[in-house]
Amino acid sequence: MIEITPLASSSAGNAYYVTDGHTPLLLEAGVRFRDLQQALNFRTSAIAGCLISHEHGDHGKAAADVMKGGIDLYASQGTLDALGLSGHRTKPIKAKQQFQIGTWTILPFDVQHDVTEPLGFLLANRVGEKLVFATDTYYIRYRFPGLTHIMVECNYSLRILDENIAAGRVPAVMKKRLLKSHFSLENVKGFLQSNDLSKVQEIWLLHLSDSNSDEAMFKREIQELTGKQVLIAER
Repeated sequence: MIEITPLASSSAGNAYYVTDGHTPLLLEAGVRFRDLQQALNFRTSAIAGCLISHEHGDHGKAAADVMKGGIDLYASQGTLDALGLSGHRTKPIKAKQQFQIGTWTILPFDVQHDVTEPLGFLLANRVGEKLVFATDTYYIRYRFPGLTHIMVECNYSLRILDENIAAGRVPAVMKKRLLKSHFSLENVKGFLQSNDLSKVQEIWLLHLSDSNSDEAMFKREIQELTGKQVLIAER
């Protein structure tokens, strides 16, 4: 049974603990490693691997310390190079090339963000559960059959962003970057509608913007759209 524990989920830092009951993983390392240790009651030695989606600090700032802590780091070569990481703990991976970590079969896929070589991840365990993890992307071109768990960025609402720009609370230049780098509520809805959600047990919304999101609205609208349990990762 897949269990998901958000450790951090915001522009300040992102990290998530995921286990199928056999192989615990860390998704992202965007907060201090000591904070990760504390959040996990210093039980980090059992973590079988850490997956990093891209090199931005709020996703990879603790990557080097994660490796020093004895945890293998899985990321694209572009991400590893951008972070300046090498050594036996680095495990370069490529989009559409499947690999194993313990009881997980993991398929990386390309996403759309303003960095070198960003990835999303499809994780499958031995009992047939499937988790898709995608953050910091404005579009996902793939469809994923048989999903049971979804972890997806829902950074902003276009309506709230436009209201903030009109009121002078957010600079207009931010809109152009957000449209080409982060997942909006509107695009998340499109992604969910294009996938078969019949087996989905829960949907996690990640990386909500401090100023351009509305937690209660996002949760309500995604629940109404999907009929599924929706959870907001803590910020």
